[in-house]
Amino acid sequence: MAESNLVKDTLTHKIIGYCYEVHKELGSGFLEKIYARALILQFSKENLKFEYEKEFTVLFQGQSVGKFRCDFLVENKIIVELKSVTGIMPKLFQSQVISYLKASKVKTGLLINFGNTSCEVKRFSV
Repeated sequence: MAESNLVKDTLTHKIIGYCYEVHKELGSGFLEKIYARALILQFSKENLKFEYEKEFTVLFQGQSVGKFRCDFLVENKIIVELKSVTGIMPKLFQSQVISYLKASKVKTGLLINFGNTSCEVKRFSV
């Protein structure tokens, strides 16, 4: 595994661990914003560099066609998208993360669902 991939993989493991900690303490049933605020506290405590609600421009044929915001961009390497839905996560959320990765040129994304009794994590790479 290349060094940059190893760094990203270690970072994704850390982020996932922090998400599990948040879910363990708060449980399910809150709005996304509650979990986001908890992660802001956790990321800050762990000295992770992050941007909350990071905005990106979407280009089509070199022209701007709009913007999107991801929940977190961590260390300029990983997009983290939060959800709080019960039951099976709609495929739309997976497509959303993949689209965010392509548009932002970020290579790795995490989709985290806090809505069920267990924290659900999906990792994506493009």
